[in-house]
Amino acid sequence: MIRSLPMFVAAAVAACGGPATAQAPAGLPALTGRVVDNAALLTRDQEAFLTRALEDTERRTKHQLVVVTLPGLDGQPIEKVGLALGRGWGIGRKGHDDGVLLIVAPNERMVRIEVGSGLERALTNEEAGVIIRQRILPRFRKGAMAAGIYDGTAGIIRELETPGTTP
Repeated sequence: MIRSLPMFVAAAVAACGGPATAQAPAGLPALTGRVVDNAALLTRDQEAFLTRALEDTERRTKHQLVVVTLPGLDGQPIEKVGLALGRGWGIGRKGHDDGVLLIVAPNERMVRIEVGSGLERALTNEEAGVIIRQRILPRFRKGAMAAGIYDGTAGIIRELETPGTTP
């Protein structure tokens, strides 16, 4: 299930068991790591920090989480882009469908949390919406894009690490 909201309205895997770079869906970026910052919202240090957090989370939970920023959606709905990325990149373990994408498209002012069907009980639509509205959007509105990405990622990780969600 996918959750998305416009960013300023009131309301992802190299080495994740696969190759360092995955083939990109047509017109979309290649998977080059746990953080794919094509919109250049993060510094190298910020990207490295997030990458370590995502690696640690996967080690503990087995669930894959990728953060992707895109400079534009090329007129496509963010839902369609999220599905194409998740499927094209093969996020989540085969047979478990337990991957999550945090997608940020700043030019369209959109953010989305894409959740594989294997994690829909651990990270529900409602929980994803709360993460977006309460953790991500307030920071984005202040121009603190990296802080919004960090806090949103932390919220997703918290849900993935909730007892009963780890295989």
